[in-house]
Amino acid sequence: MKNVLYSLLGVMAGFALAGLLLFISRAPAGEPIALLPAPTKEPIAVHVIGAVPRPGLYEFAEGARIQDAIDAAGGLLAGADAESINLAALLEDGQQLNIPFKAGQAPQTTENQEPLRLPGATETPQTASETELININTASPEELDTLPGIGPTIAQRIVDYRTENGPFQTIEDIMNVSGIGPSTFDQIKNLITT
Repeated sequence: MKNVLYSLLGVMAGFALAGLLLFISRAPAGEPIALLPAPTKEPIAVHVIGAVPRPGLYEFAEGARIQDAIDAAGGLLAGADAESINLAALLEDGQQLNIPFKAGQAPQTTENQEPLRLPGATETPQTASETELININTASPEELDTLPGIGPTIAQRIVDYRTENGPFQTIEDIMNVSGIGPSTFDQIKNLITT
């Protein structure tokens, strides 16, 4: 009888152990998570017109404000109606931003007209279009950086190129500098000299 009892206890212990193993192996696995790539933010394009020295089409990162567009266009002209502009408003892709003139102020040509700086506005450097031609054989990197399409890196490349190869013979020779192609040259050809 003892043998039957031990056998019965052994079989019951085996079933309990098998049930425990089955329970542990069937524990629910975590739900799969789909990882999505972060959305890429395309630049937004804004057309700035009106009482600014350099009206035109400008690109900004999403979240840019009207103040950023005014700064990019060279600030406000003296006849601008600064009181009617919400500088903190967000820009939208495809927006045309018309900076109004004060009542009774006719739009004037922007030649020799100083931009109006609003309190808290960042100072923007003069661009080559507002000054005389830039001599690419003698200009500093800072002066070259004011040319459209030329940033600090390409400005330094221009200086390095002329140091290694001598002065540029024609303005077209600037296209020998890495990073300056026909489209960049078209933007600066009327602003430079040798």
